[in-house]
Parts: sequence; structure tokens; C-alpha cells
Amino acid sequence: MKKFTYYIITLLIFLSIQHKIFAQADTLVQFCAKNLTADYISDGQQYIALLNGDEIAEFRITFYGKSTYRIAACSGLTQGNLIFTVYDRERNELFSNRNYKNAPYWDFKFNSTMQCIIEAQLDPKGPQSGFAILLVGFKK
Repeated sequence: MKKFTYYIITLLIFLSIQHKIFAQADTLVQFCAKNLTADYISDGQQYIALLNGDEIAEFRITFYGKSTYRIAACSGLTQGNLIFTVYDRERNELFSNRNYKNAPYWDFKFNSTMQCIIEAQLDPKGPQSGFAILLVGFKK
């Protein structure tokens, strides 16, 4: 009986913590989505990773040629806490918002379809842990 009670208590604690984490992530996604203005349609994906310290999240995305895209990035409810860098498949750097004061979004267009790697990390001057959230939209 004690094992069963312990199991139920552990399960309830886990579920309440998990609910709080997802609720926080949803709030941050809504904040980040403000950078996908009415001119852009979301690709329907939410690229999310929980980062601690100097960890780096990696996302792989295919961008189609002749389309204009916007990457919106955030961590927390303050703009500029997340550094993101876009690479081609051979890891040649195409863009980094680090060079633009950690701008919360970037608009771009490729001439042909490209598979890209996007790395996201927390700004060392900001919080030591948090969610890295990237949203991608294409222009209408």
C-alpha cells in the first residue's frame, strides 16, 4: 500500500510540474508570435528547447526557393535574450543575430530550396536557463 501511495504522489507532482512547464512555454510562444506579423503565415511548427547555461539547441529546417521567410526567436518575455545562427548543410554561416544586437527576427529569401541548420543559445549576459523558441513564417 505504501508503494502505491508513493507512486500516486510522485505522479501527481510530476503532472503538476509538467503542466506548469507547458503553460510557461505556451506564454512564451504567444510572446514570440508577435514578431510574426500579419504579413507572415506560420509554418505550423514551434521549435522549442529548454537550455541551461551554455547549451546549444539545433533545429533542421528546409526553406523553399523563391519564398520570403521570417524567423522569430525569443527566450523569456524580453527581446534579445536568444542568439540564433543559421547555417547551410556544410555549416557555412549564413546569418547570426549576434551581429545585430540579438535582433528578435530576421527576414530572408533563398533563390533555391535549402536545408539549413539553426542553432540557438541563451545570451551569456542574460538568464542562465530558459526556453529557446523559434517560429518560422513565410510571406503571404
